[in-house]
Amino acid sequence: MSNKPTGTTRRSAIKTIGALGAAAAIGTSGTSEAAAPASEDRAAGFARELQLRIQQTPLVDTHEHLPDEDERLRGQQMACDDWALLFSHYANDDWISAGMSDETHRQLLARNVDPATKWQLLAPFWPAVKNTGYSRAVRIAIRELYGIDQLDAAAIGRLQDGYESMRKAGFYRKILVDLAKIESCQVNSLGNTPFKESKQPTLLMQDLSILGMHMGPDIKRFAPPTGKKVQDLADWHEVIGWWFDKYALYAVAVKSQAAYSRGLDFDQVPAEQAAAVFKKVLASDPILPQEKKLLEDHLFWYAVRKATEFKLPVKLHTGYYAGQNNMLLDRLSHNPGSAANLCRRAPDTRFVFMHICYPYYEELLAVAKHYANAYIDMCWSW
Repeated sequence: MSNKPTGTTRRSAIKTIGALGAAAAIGTSGTSEAAAPASEDRAAGFARELQLRIQQTPLVDTHEHLPDEDERLRGQQMACDDWALLFSHYANDDWISAGMSDETHRQLLARNVDPATKWQLLAPFWPAVKNTGYSRAVRIAIRELYGIDQLDAAAIGRLQDGYESMRKAGFYRKILVDLAKIESCQVNSLGNTPFKESKQPTLLMQDLSILGMHMGPDIKRFAPPTGKKVQDLADWHEVIGWWFDKYALYAVAVKSQAAYSRGLDFDQVPAEQAAAVFKKVLASDPILPQEKKLLEDHLFWYAVRKATEFKLPVKLHTGYYAGQNNMLLDRLSHNPGSAANLCRRAPDTRFVFMHICYPYYEELLAVAKHYANAYIDMCWSW
């Protein structure tokens, strides 16, 4: 692997806009006041200038699960490979929430169903979902990428043709960098490895997943690459250390989605209290819910301390769940309070709370205002 990429930062790129951009934003461009148009024309001009500045602003995309482009072109980690793929994450969740059956959902994302006929499956549900945040993102994409303003039966052929013509070598950079002005993505790999050794490391920068380090834990996935035989908690600590020693230099952050299955109320549990529970896990013996939490809590803080040692921020999912019919709002409502406790207990750790904890974002705003080590990530806020 190459050294950790540096490249142009968003801050330095924005600086290139310079004083001219600031002047334009406050209405002090080269046009003199005497020659200024009517107020409504000035307002329209300001809106156009603002839109242009926004379109030209480089961004960092902090929440992706993208495979490398060559894997994508080979069809890996994909449901289907036609226009319906544009809806496969997360807009398809809204289909089921709107009443689509599991079988219809399966056919829409199947490889063996003719792309031309898939619209007939989606059409009855499109009016109910087309204005959700998920579907609006897709509508913007097909407008900007394929020139299609209205998704209907007449447009499906053009959509499929556009999809096929766009999907070729170099399309990641064309779409992400040239069109979307994304400086880099931060990828949380959902594959078989906690850290993806990407072939595009400066574009697809990687998180180091700590989810399997503290949830489960996922011994079968994390231990074999290290060559270590895990016989007790101390061995597992060494496994966790191996992943940090090998990949912390290349990672942009660590990431855990534990909030999908539990609260973020992680207590600081000493190793001697967790060791006996870990032994039970190794022996596949049953453990009580309180024992499970005790072990998860201990391992969470062990991984967090490692991240802090390597100066890596800790990304945590908060708020709204992907999927459908499985979100426990009562659990989510406690995320902001737990976030505050994490920040208080580890003032030297930078916690990045993903997704603004929607719909409890006002409470999370209070956490970020109060704690110097709390950061709110706006990804998914749309």
